[in-house]
Amino acid sequence: MPEPARKTTGTVLAFDFGEKRIGVAVGEWQLLQAHPLTTLHGEANAERFAAIATLIREWQPASLVVGRPLALDGTPHAMTARCTRFANQLRGRFGLRVDYAEERLSSCAAQELLHAAGHDTRRAKQRLDALAAQLILQSYFDGMAEAGHEHPW
Repeated sequence: MPEPARKTTGTVLAFDFGEKRIGVAVGEWQLLQAHPLTTLHGEANAERFAAIATLIREWQPASLVVGRPLALDGTPHAMTARCTRFANQLRGRFGLRVDYAEERLSSCAAQELLHAAGHDTRRAKQRLDALAAQLILQSYFDGMAEAGHEHPW
């Protein structure tokens, strides 16, 4: 018999991984509400993980969430493997629980939201990635709430 879900508190950082940029969002288990935080730039791993280490020290998250892209038919593709590797590196470097969240079309949805708010999406790349991370984290929280769980473990 599975262990009943237990209430968890604390901060969650979410990542929308990309080869050139990583969008970051933050949320709280108690509120189940996600907010865009920042966008990390640069392709060098050392640079990226130094910036992530700074965010982890600042926010002291209880867990992390990484958007896991899949093809529209639900099958993995090349970027899925890169995101899985990124999640494994986060887990190994920081010793935090890392969960995956559906991210199909999160960047498209973020673009639509920015456009609807009157922003030129070509000029709003930094907002776009952080907003995509927010959508990923919010869908993760919403999925937990719909399943009747406050936390997946």
